Amino acid sequence: MQRPPLFESDGFIYWKNRFKTYVKSKDLDLWHVITYGDFPPIQNNPETKKDEIIPFEKQNDDLKNQVKDNKIDLLVQQYEQFTIPEEESIDNAFARFNTIITSLKTLDEGFSSKNYVRKFLRALHPKWRAKVTAIEELKDLTSLSLDELIGNLKVNEVIIKNDSEMVKGKREQNRSFALKAKKGIK
Repeated sequence: MQRPPLFESDGFIYWKNRFKTYVKSKDLDLWHVITYGDFPPIQNNPETKKDEIIPFEKQNDDLKNQVKDNKIDLLVQQYEQFTIPEEESIDNAFARFNTIITSLKTLDEGFSSKNYVRKFLRALHPKWRAKVTAIEELKDLTSLSLDELIGNLKVNEVIIKNDSEMVKGKREQNRSFALKAKKGIK
């Protein structure tokens, strides 16, 4: 990216991730200044014998690299433990996942895109098992992009939701017929 991404209010999460990536790619220290650091380095003060936070302006490059390594460790852990609960939408799950992988890429610790696809498929709730199996059998996962996968899953999510609403509507209709039939018997 040569310039910052244009803000669009209807795609805030996507814009936020792209902006964060843009700033970090330009200067990691700049991002630290913007956020005031989410992992302030701590060192033991020999005079007070207590752990103290080191102000940003007093941090040397080794300390900044230590902070970067800590961030990478945390993000790798989040990546490895990423799961998608049953009730979470594909959009929300993808936004969470994208934040993790974008941050990893920014810190030069990205995985290959085929690993992202496989990880996202493994993270899905077991209710998606049939769809995951179908995708694994019909698609070449080495060439399937994460965007293609998300689009495919979102279509399936809409179908599942519509089917669920249709079944629910039929149940309610059957109950009302049953109630009418009971009233007619008396």
